[in-house]
Amino acid sequence: MIAAILFISFFIMLIIGLPIAICLGMSSALTVLVASATDPKFSMLDLSIIATNTYTGTAKFLLLAIPFFVLSGNIMAKAGISTRLVSFIDDCVGHVRGGMAIVCVIVACFFGAISGSGPATVAALGAVLVPTMIESGFSPAFSEGLMATSSSIAIVIPPSIAFVVYASIANTNVGEMFMAGIIPGILMGAALAVVVLIEVGRKGIKPAHEKRSWKERFRSFKEAFWGLLMPVIILGGIYGGIFTPTEAAAVSVIYGLIVGMFIYKEVKLKDLFGIMVDSAKTTGGIMLIVASASLFSYCCTLFGISQAAQAVLTSVSANKVVFLIIVNIIFLIAGCFIDANSAMYIFIPIMLPVALKLGYDPVAFGIVATVNLAIGQVTPPVGVNLFVAMGLKIKDVVSSEKEGNEVYHKVTLPMISKAVVPMIIASLIVLLLVTYVPGVSLLFKQVH
Repeated sequence: MIAAILFISFFIMLIIGLPIAICLGMSSALTVLVASATDPKFSMLDLSIIATNTYTGTAKFLLLAIPFFVLSGNIMAKAGISTRLVSFIDDCVGHVRGGMAIVCVIVACFFGAISGSGPATVAALGAVLVPTMIESGFSPAFSEGLMATSSSIAIVIPPSIAFVVYASIANTNVGEMFMAGIIPGILMGAALAVVVLIEVGRKGIKPAHEKRSWKERFRSFKEAFWGLLMPVIILGGIYGGIFTPTEAAAVSVIYGLIVGMFIYKEVKLKDLFGIMVDSAKTTGGIMLIVASASLFSYCCTLFGISQAAQAVLTSVSANKVVFLIIVNIIFLIAGCFIDANSAMYIFIPIMLPVALKLGYDPVAFGIVATVNLAIGQVTPPVGVNLFVAMGLKIKDVVSSEKEGNEVYHKVTLPMISKAVVPMIIASLIVLLLVTYVPGVSLLFKQVH
């Protein structure tokens, strides 16, 4: 009965369109009130446990990394690193057939390593890359779909906020999570590049420009160098034992300010207030979700829901292969409706103990969960990256010339959903690989 109240109220709120943090928090509070009023076992419960558990859910030193990574990503975006990255990668691969789409995939991986956010990557790069892909012969739906799917790699390529959240739940090493995400992220990018090459062959798309000289490439590399160095400093510092992940996040902010203000000179003192406000809004949204999801997870444990779910999982999946199939199905479905952070808090406490009993490495399990939820960012009906990509205002140059005024490409949800199908299939192939060959994720851990 109590479990039914928790989940039914949650899904009702979700269906009517309330923010996910409100859905998690309100359903949890309602369940606590009903349980304390109707069940003698829980008569001692009062609303103070709501305040206590939302606070303890966010009062973790590790989670301090989130606002710093958000702030550093916003600083680097303002510093103009996106246009410099696009220019450098375009000089390197723009001369091949379908080169602009491959540029999109590569730049999204690099920028994702700076921003750590899929929607932020779409917003920062989409206005630059989508028009150039359309001009080189790709359809608007394919171009926006590729931008959205490539940007989902941002939560797999380190440093990733999703990895910080997972590590705080699973008590794993964030540095190991970051290192484990490198190869799966690269594989996802390679899989999307294959999709691009298939589309190029099907449409007969030509190269965007002639091959650039090494001098031109070196010039654009020098411009992009300081942005490319940022993830190297973060990962090298963490894995080299120079600083902790939280300290690395703070270092990334200082580094971003130095690059933005003194090297690229794109960030001015007057810009800092706006950057701080945007970062505070993003961080506040994330932490509100973390607080509400922590309360929801506490309710699942308090009312025996987690234990019952673990027992069911153990009974139906004594076989590791079967268990991993169930995990992937659950995460893929969850990713269609809720964000990665919420899904982590709801499902990881239930699934991880079973995975550990079956001998599955917790770091590799975190990669499996994160890749699933990355795919969820481009699966309707709530694929957040898709909606950010569809919100880009991309001018239709050909129609504008004919009509003599500004005309924009209109990509609908059915159009972009159809376009991303081969990209989702490619991502699912990578998911199967990292799920059943965990050594792919743990390669750097084993080398170290």
